[in-house]
Amino acid sequence: MGRGDWEWREKHLQKNVFFGAFLCFIAAASWGAMFPVAHSAFKHIDPFYFTIIRYGAVTLLLVLILFWKEGKDAFRFEGKGVRLWFFGTMAFAVYNLLIFWGEDLLGEQGIMVASIMESLMPMISIVIVWLLFQKRPPLFTSICVILSFIGAALVITKGDVRTFFHGTEQIIPSFFILIAVIGWVVYTLGSREFKEWSPLRYSTLSCLLGTATALIIVIGATRFGYVPVPTTDVLIQTGPHLLFMIVFPGLIALLGWNVGVSILSPINALLFINFTPITTLLISTFQGYSVTAFDLVGTALIIVALIANNIYVRLQMNTTSNRRIKALKFRERMSQS
Repeated sequence: MGRGDWEWREKHLQKNVFFGAFLCFIAAASWGAMFPVAHSAFKHIDPFYFTIIRYGAVTLLLVLILFWKEGKDAFRFEGKGVRLWFFGTMAFAVYNLLIFWGEDLLGEQGIMVASIMESLMPMISIVIVWLLFQKRPPLFTSICVILSFIGAALVITKGDVRTFFHGTEQIIPSFFILIAVIGWVVYTLGSREFKEWSPLRYSTLSCLLGTATALIIVIGATRFGYVPVPTTDVLIQTGPHLLFMIVFPGLIALLGWNVGVSILSPINALLFINFTPITTLLISTFQGYSVTAFDLVGTALIIVALIANNIYVRLQMNTTSNRRIKALKFRERMSQS
């Protein structure tokens, strides 16, 4: 291969990396903007119907894209229907319904709490893997996890520890949000069981089944009088909010993140999660939300913990890689002697 070919490949790789970084940034920023936009919409519409309308549209778009890209055979469950339904329910029923319900119950404070919980996903996944698969994290990672949870606690309680014991108005909705985030982490971990499927296929079929479950829940809640059906005027008022939520945090972020991860690798892509609470803070400040010192300190603690653990994992991977290279070289020398 000539020098010109190598230069072309290097430039092509750089373009792919920039494109992957752009996609991950757009996804993280969209998720950060999602909570202030949703809070504004909840002044007019119930969060349950807001979720169903949003992901009903996203599901339809994903189905059309999957049919166009992979054909009708991609809609076969291949004996994995029950698992697909479970993981889809975790993401598109448990996560979508509970995170916005919790945000709505908390009021204005819920914007930051939901965003902070969202940014905790990498740390929560470490804890879940530890509990389910007995893979204990290294000491440094454990310290980063504790640090990130302290940051989240600062944002939720605003520095008042008594909130954990008496502030049920804050703790119960925050618990809903935590359960929602755990649901999404379980969904993400579940993608390992569908490695032979494309990210688009897994996203579409799980979204289809999970949103169907959410629809049944909302219909039941409506029938028993817990959830009001939005009127035409309400839908017109929240139309711009729904359009944004469908296009950016829904479709573009979901597909863009998957493509970005495939280009950059998960460890590089996770760094962009830091833009989620930063975007939320910027938009909330612009909307008039009074950001407290505890919001800033808590967000900073989580970002520092995420970056520190990311650097630590990189160093561990490099050390392991170097050891393997040395071992291979040693074996080669031994075989030649």
